[in-house]
Amino acid sequence: MGKVCAIFGGSRGIGKAVAELLAQKGCRLAIIARNLEVAQTTARSLGAGHLALSCDVSKEQEVQNTFEEMQRKLGPINYLVNAAAINRDGLLLRTKTEDMVSQIHTNLLGTMLTCKAAVKSMIQQQGGAIVNIGSVVGLKGNSGQSVYSASKAGVVGFSRALAKEVARKQIRVNVVAPGFVHTEMTAHLAEEELKKAIPLGRFGDPHEVAHAVLFLLESPYVTGSTLIVDGGLQLLT
Repeated sequence: MGKVCAIFGGSRGIGKAVAELLAQKGCRLAIIARNLEVAQTTARSLGAGHLALSCDVSKEQEVQNTFEEMQRKLGPINYLVNAAAINRDGLLLRTKTEDMVSQIHTNLLGTMLTCKAAVKSMIQQQGGAIVNIGSVVGLKGNSGQSVYSASKAGVVGFSRALAKEVARKQIRVNVVAPGFVHTEMTAHLAEEELKKAIPLGRFGDPHEVAHAVLFLLESPYVTGSTLIVDGGLQLLT
C-alpha cells in the first residue's frame, strides 16, 4: 500500500503539482486547503482513494482535527508537505498590522502547527519526512516583501532546528525555496521585467519545484537542508 502524504495548500500551485507527482507514485493523499470545494476538485482529479479536507493552518484545533481525520481515513502519515502560504506585498510603512499578523500566522505559525501534529504521528511509526516550502526571498530579502520574507526566513530557521530535534527518531525535515514560479501568488508581477534578473531567463513551473520536493521526501540521508529552486536568482548579489 502506498505511503500517506498530507499536503497543506495542496489544491493549487506548487502544492497541487506535488500532489500530482505523488499520486503518480502511488501515494494516498490528503489535499488540504481553506476552500474545501477547490480541494475536492483537486483530489478527484488525482483519481480514487484520495481525501480532501478544509483547514485554517493558523488554528491549532483545526490542525489537530485535520490530522485525526486523516489518520482515521488514510492511516498514519508518512509525508508532510507545507505549501500553504499567503502574501500581502507592500512597503513596510504601508503595511497594516493585521496583514503582518495574517502572513506570520499562516506562513510560519501554520507550518509549526502542522509539523507539531505530524511529528507526533511520525514518532509513533518511527520515521517520516517533512518538506516545508520556503522562498528565496526568505534567504535574500526583497523590497516590498519584508513581512513575507521574514515569515519565510522563519520557516528555514524553524525547519533546521526541528531537523535536529527529530533526526534520532528517523524523521527528516527539509525546505524547498522557490524563486519566481508561475502561480496565483505571482500572477500580479511584471514577469517580462523580472525575467531579466533571472539567470535562466524565465519563471519556473510548479512541477519543476515539485520534483525538488519529491527528491527531498524520498532521500533517506538528507535532512536540515534548504534546496533552492530559482533559476539561479540566488547567485546574484
